[in-house]
Amino acid sequence: MTDYDVIVIGAGNAGLSAAATMQRGGRRTLLLERHNVPGGAAHSFVRGRFEFEVSLHQLAGMGDEGGNGPLRAVFDMLDVTKRLEFVVDDDLYRTVVPGVLDVTLPADWQGVVDTLDSHYPGNRAQLTRFMELVRDTGVWQLVARANLHKMQEQIEWLSGMSDVRRYGLKSFQAVLDEFFTDERLKHVLASYWSYNGQTASVCAFMDLARLLTLYIEYKPYQVVGGSMSMSSAMLASFLEAGGEVKFNTDVSKIVTRGGAAAGVRLADGTEISSRMVISNAPTVTTYTRMLDDGVVPDRVLKDLRGRALGPSATVLYLGLDAPAAELGFLTSTSFITADLDEGNLDRANRTLEPARYLVATCYDVRPTGYAPPGASQVALASLHYGAPWEALAPEEYARTKFAYAQSQLELLKAIAPGVRDVIEEAEVSTPLTFKRYLSQPAGTIYGFDQDISDSWLFRNEDLAPNVPGLVCISNWTGAGGYNSMIVMAARVCQRILSM
Repeated sequence: MTDYDVIVIGAGNAGLSAAATMQRGGRRTLLLERHNVPGGAAHSFVRGRFEFEVSLHQLAGMGDEGGNGPLRAVFDMLDVTKRLEFVVDDDLYRTVVPGVLDVTLPADWQGVVDTLDSHYPGNRAQLTRFMELVRDTGVWQLVARANLHKMQEQIEWLSGMSDVRRYGLKSFQAVLDEFFTDERLKHVLASYWSYNGQTASVCAFMDLARLLTLYIEYKPYQVVGGSMSMSSAMLASFLEAGGEVKFNTDVSKIVTRGGAAAGVRLADGTEISSRMVISNAPTVTTYTRMLDDGVVPDRVLKDLRGRALGPSATVLYLGLDAPAAELGFLTSTSFITADLDEGNLDRANRTLEPARYLVATCYDVRPTGYAPPGASQVALASLHYGAPWEALAPEEYARTKFAYAQSQLELLKAIAPGVRDVIEEAEVSTPLTFKRYLSQPAGTIYGFDQDISDSWLFRNEDLAPNVPGLVCISNWTGAGGYNSMIVMAARVCQRILSM
């Protein structure tokens, strides 16, 4: 007899979702986590009188109470929703290029059209058609991703959607160029590119259409208590259903018998058997370090060698001794870019030159409970590939990261010029920080580069596991992000339970 039906490696978003789904589905499940708390990137840390949110900017996929938001549906199924308090944002985001544009889009389909037409008159017809295309493409992808086991039905539906077929696999930039000529308007519409890790000329239209649909259709949300409260709620659901968790427990090996996963070996040599192993560790780590030679098919290893690592981020966390509105933060999420040249963005992401782009998230436009009264918490995140940080000499690291943080503050002046005067706490995380705490190669937060070849359309590993008895569910197997990881893991496990 095996010790457990299922062992889940890693208590990040996907691991927690998978463990709770399997345990509540009647499978005896053990969750193993190397850290001393759950959450992975869905975590917080304390400096002075501030508790800082590590990674959550906006929560997508919730929808209204009683609605059909994909994330809310999973939270309802796992008995998690009632354990959390959510705050809805009226605005999608504010996009700023100093001296060029400053536009705030509402979280409403018609509102997006009206706002952009008011800033850039003469584009209403194209905007209406473009947003209809975004919605059609986004809805199709969301439904299809939820029904991979019924893909023929989704293909038949797609056969009647000529525009989705025509534009879906083009880059988002290519579709923008076909609809519009004003570079400012196109820049505003492409603002969510960083949530996918790729600039608009690389990111597939259908992927950014999915993101826009998740946030417009189901609204952007903040979570009271931050992402750590979500991690705690999912863990509580798992434990109440009878699941077991071990923290400070490092898995060194996935044990196989007859070519199939049969349990795990811990760093201290202890072996625990199971009928199935679900890994929330990076795919490259799972396949190249945690399995014996010869177990993983050669085609899989060859494929891994041909894929590029996605970006990480450099984040400046600020505890400010002033209210958000007083400082100039009018929306929870602001995208600030130095200019309209996408080539400059791509270069900056791969070098240590001063920041040219950042996502400024203020968690106290509508307070989420982290900052003290009268104060505010802000995170300034700039995408960064890990390679230039890994190449730094150790003695150059501290100087380089603080110089980069200064450049982020300089860019922030476009919306909050007085921030420097009220900084009470400041902490900087780089790709090396994410690498150390999350055990992600090069600190990547998106797994592999999210170009069209990495799309779910071409990779459905959960439907046909590469190693029998082993399922990979990390951000290296999906689109990344909170909604995607939690929902994907739950759906994969629901399909397993139904077999």
